[in-house]
Amino acid sequence: MTGFEQLWAELADVGREPSTGGYRRFAWTGVDAALREWFVAAARQRGLDVVTDRAGNLWAWWGDPDAAVTDGRPGLVLGSHLDSVPDGGAYDGPLGVVSAFAALDALRAAGFEPRRPVGVACFGDEEGARFGIACGGSRILTGDLDADRARALTDADGISMAEAMRTAGYDPGQLGPDDEALRRVGTFVELHVEQGRGLVAAHDGAGAAVGVASSIWPHGRWRLDLCGRADHAGTTRLVDRDDPMLALATAVQTARSAAERHDAVATIGKLRVEPGGVNAIPSAVTAWLDARGPVPDDVRAVVADVGTAAGVTPAEESWSPPMHFDEPLRDRLATLLAGPGGTAAPVLATGAGHDAGILSAAGIPTAMLFVRNPTGVSHSPAEHAETDDCLAGVAALARVVEELA
Repeated sequence: MTGFEQLWAELADVGREPSTGGYRRFAWTGVDAALREWFVAAARQRGLDVVTDRAGNLWAWWGDPDAAVTDGRPGLVLGSHLDSVPDGGAYDGPLGVVSAFAALDALRAAGFEPRRPVGVACFGDEEGARFGIACGGSRILTGDLDADRARALTDADGISMAEAMRTAGYDPGQLGPDDEALRRVGTFVELHVEQGRGLVAAHDGAGAAVGVASSIWPHGRWRLDLCGRADHAGTTRLVDRDDPMLALATAVQTARSAAERHDAVATIGKLRVEPGGVNAIPSAVTAWLDARGPVPDDVRAVVADVGTAAGVTPAEESWSPPMHFDEPLRDRLATLLAGPGGTAAPVLATGAGHDAGILSAAGIPTAMLFVRNPTGVSHSPAEHAETDDCLAGVAALARVVEELA
């Protein structure tokens, strides 16, 4: 068993749902605490110093990052996240963290000594599955998400982030941007499983195990508040009903048709129905719309069309503008990771948001590597990457560290 496989096995059962095989790794829960404990233990086994920033993100350092800042050579950081969407796959997030540790192991075994500090980051609440804001840890860290707003966010049970953090042993009063943590990062490189089939089709259909990200599409989340009148499902005439589920049905259909018209993608994937009885006409439905696409105006056109069709004004809960990764760094890594015959690694855009995008928007030189996903399925238990491709990703990360650190 390789070092990567050993690390991977340690995480395999944490937060896994036996009934579905998917994962429920939500922020500031007992499962989250177990994941954090694993990260700290893995770092300390390697003699890395672990610090927690004001947003609750974890950083494990090989070398002194503060001395390096003073010397004008801030660190190179690898990493990703460990949390998941509801019933998510094993690879989205953890692959980047495990691969970072495995890459450092390989470099040390080869006698490599970095010229500047190398860190492994574990960002909190990247998926936003519990509190609704994606990339929460990196957004709070960079100031993109206001700390007061973050503390007030609530989960489906009405528990605020502040309460959840306090229960988990963290002081929510410390929550906020952390310029000191950001100053330590000179370059950030995130490895991630591809959430599509671009690498399968790369190199004229020959495929590629590892690729480099060019950009992240603009994307956002909107809330639709659809109001009606509660009534008896068996005794109320159809003509007398004010059923918000009809507006929901229109919104769902419009999300699909509008996305097709505007060359975008859109999904209504989360609902709250009140009072939620089988034999009751709902009084209210809350629905969440996710919309993305290459062009910002087209994404917003989809949202506007859905709102018009449903008769409401969608409330924007998050918005990420288009983000292009550092072009010289991207091209340097594509050349560095060239395949047989000297063909540069594939460069591809993604519709998925990542902590790397938040750090890039904050002015940190950032790059992303993708590992091939044979089916392209993600946010599902069917998400997958072959072991040989994962090992190729570890080797790619190690080469990146040799090049940049």
